[in-house]
Amino acid sequence: MFSEERREEILKLLHKNGRILAKELADMFEMSIDSIRRDLSIMEEKGLLKRTHGGAVPAGKVRNTPTPESLSSRYGEGTPLQNAISRKASTFIQEKDTVFISGAGIHFGMLKYLPEFPFTVVTNSIRIADNLKERTHIDVYLIGGKVKRSGNITDSLAYDFIRQFSLDLCFITGGAISKNGISTATPEVASFGRSAIEISRKTICLAPHEKLGIDAFAKLGPITPIDILITDEEATIEAIEDIESKGVKVIIAKVGEDD
Repeated sequence: MFSEERREEILKLLHKNGRILAKELADMFEMSIDSIRRDLSIMEEKGLLKRTHGGAVPAGKVRNTPTPESLSSRYGEGTPLQNAISRKASTFIQEKDTVFISGAGIHFGMLKYLPEFPFTVVTNSIRIADNLKERTHIDVYLIGGKVKRSGNITDSLAYDFIRQFSLDLCFITGGAISKNGISTATPEVASFGRSAIEISRKTICLAPHEKLGIDAFAKLGPITPIDILITDEEATIEAIEDIESKGVKVIIAKVGEDD
C-alpha cells in the first residue's frame, strides 16, 4: 500500500470512529508506531486532522459547537464503560455530604448508584432534580436560570446562584481533558464549571477515555485543582501519565468491578 492510500484509509477510520490511536494503526498496517506518527504529522500539516497524545481527532474539533443528540440517548442507560465511571464516582459520597452533580449524561448515570444514606445534592439539571425529588433521604437544591433544551442551566444567573453555596464534593466533566486543563464547547458552561470547582472542598472529574488528551474551545480551567480523575479501561497510558504529571490522582474504573 502506498503512503497516500494508507493516509486515505486512516482518514476514513478517523471520520468513522471520531478518534484514532497510533498503536492501533501500527498494528493494523503492520508498521512501526514512529512511521504512523509521521503519517499523522503530515496529515496534521495538511489540516486533515489534529494530533493528540497517542493518536488524533478530526480537524476543527476544538471549535465545534455542541453536537445535537437526542435526550433519550444522552440520558439513557449509558455504555458499560460510562456506567463503570458513574458507579465508581458514587462511592466517594459520604453521609451528610453536600454534593454538586452536573447535567452531563455520565452524571445522570450516577443516579442509579447513589447511596441510601442522607446527603444533599445541588444540581443545575432539571432532569436530575426531577429524578431525585422522591428520594426522601436526599435534599435537592436546583440552581436557577435560563433553561436549555437539555434541561440544564448554565447562564449568568446560574453562575451567581451557585456561588451562594459551599460544597463538600463536586462532580464535573468536560468536552475535553488534557494536561492543558479542562475545556468545553461554550464559554458559559466553562464559566459555570469554574464556579462549581471554586466553592468545593474536593473535585472529582468524570472522564471517559474519548475525552482525554484533547482540548476543546472554551477552557474551564487548569487540571491541577482536580483532586481525582476517574476514567475507563480504554484510556491510553500517554493520556493518563500526562494528567498524573500534573499531580492529579487517576483512577481506572473497570466494567463489572463493583457488581
